Amino acid sequence: MGKPTGFLDYSRETPAHRPVAVRLRDWREVYETQSDEAIATQGARCMDCGIPFCMQGCPLGNRIPVFNDDVYHERWDRAAAQLLATNNFPEFTGRLCPAPCESACVVGISGDPVTIERIELQTIEHAYALGLAVQAAPLEESGRSVAVVGSGPAGLACAAQLRSAGHHVEVFERSDRVGGLLRYGIPEFKMEKAILDRRLTEMERVGILFHPSSPVGEGGESLSALRARFDAVVLALGSTIPRLIPVPGAELAGVYPAMVFLEAATRDVHGGPASPVSARGRHVIILGGGDTGADCLGTAH
Repeated sequence: MGKPTGFLDYSRETPAHRPVAVRLRDWREVYETQSDEAIATQGARCMDCGIPFCMQGCPLGNRIPVFNDDVYHERWDRAAAQLLATNNFPEFTGRLCPAPCESACVVGISGDPVTIERIELQTIEHAYALGLAVQAAPLEESGRSVAVVGSGPAGLACAAQLRSAGHHVEVFERSDRVGGLLRYGIPEFKMEKAILDRRLTEMERVGILFHPSSPVGEGGESLSALRARFDAVVLALGSTIPRLIPVPGAELAGVYPAMVFLEAATRDVHGGPASPVSARGRHVIILGGGDTGADCLGTAH
């Protein structure tokens, strides 16, 4: 470790929020960007803990202590290589993941954990600037083809990995635009859609084909027909059936599942057709206080 006492010398610093008066006028992301120097200092807080429980806490097994050390020394190229070795889309997870890595951080036992997500975000932005955040092109073609049904996070990660292995990949999305939950389920103030489009452009560059407005099954090509055209079919359909509350009045007009409301709002932000599902000029009650409830709150406000 480059700074064995960093967790004692430096305090946890998170990015400032954009002023409320400013961000109420747009749908931009909430947080300001931190300087490279500030992020490097946060990287120094990663202690020589012996057993990196942060890696165990990360569903991807990101090599967190390694890229933290690289960031501390501002070796952004090496940090990017470590991060991208296990994570297809750090620009998504750095904004949207609940960060179980930080909950598992050993520094957090007696203090504040390392700001791993912010380090991850700064690293991937440097990777894009250095031309390192490229979708890996295959070394050779396998001659096999795979259809991926669904273009949410799972479908996109699957497509990226399959293309890297040399397979021809086509992604089928029932909605009018590619991205699934990332496109219509995540508010703009949590992740601007330009971030998603940047990654999709990179995936298209290496030959991944996207088919929006292409449902599979009811209203579109049958699964059996798709299976006949491709060597394999991957179903990455997401969870689209809302969990309704069995109480009187749940069926009344003006009561909507969260995803219905969030999708309508996102479409409205991007100039889509007017939707009757709108909080404009209305009093809003939100049932549920998790991340999705908070997304609905920010969107309605």
